[in-house]
Amino acid sequence: MNEIWLKFLEATGKAFWVEVKTTTPSCTYYFGPFANSPDAEIAIPGYVEDLTEEGAQGIQTQVRQMKPEALTIEHSLGEMSDHEVSPILRGQLS
Repeated sequence: MNEIWLKFLEATGKAFWVEVKTTTPSCTYYFGPFANSPDAEIAIPGYVEDLTEEGAQGIQTQVRQMKPEALTIEHSLGEMSDHEVSPILRGQLS
């Protein structure tokens, strides 16, 4: 039942996502979806740890209720990437 509910939330743009912005590389990553904000908040340290290990700097996070157009946005190139080319991080839902 939870999976059905999450799919409904995602389809309607009501799911929660962790938005992670980095200055180096200049990117925005979206991780989720989550059914609620507390579940998304719990996942943040794992994403930050993985990005730090990959050499990312200037990491800022927030939880947003939304439907991202892409899971990775590379600002320096002005490009959007699909999740097939985004880094695989622990705790990321597919």
